[in-house]
Amino acid sequence: MAVSNSAQSMAFPRAALASGERLLDQLRELIESEEIVGVVVGRPLALSGRSTASTANADELFRRLRETFAPLPVIQWDERLTTHEAQRALSEAGIRAKSQREHVDSAAAVILLQNYMDGLIGE
Repeated sequence: MAVSNSAQSMAFPRAALASGERLLDQLRELIESEEIVGVVVGRPLALSGRSTASTANADELFRRLRETFAPLPVIQWDERLTTHEAQRALSEAGIRAKSQREHVDSAAAVILLQNYMDGLIGE
């Protein structure tokens, strides 16, 4: 999970949420407490750009979020290489591989959200 500042120029990590029955309730709580104005969902693709089993799962989550949180905008964004970039950034920050496991999802979410916001600047 990641959230942006009010200017939508910087992304900040939040604790990862586990998928399951409480996911939508936890997201609703986060949306309300952080005054979220839109949701960006990662869309995992193979490096070739082809869909994978993970893509189908992400597409289903995207559909559920759009239905549940309408009229809040829910957008999908390509997440290729975000985990790799997050692992590299954590390593460069001196965090050992064992300790990275608990931080890598949030770090990848920050990269995904920052990539999305940077893409908006070019529009």
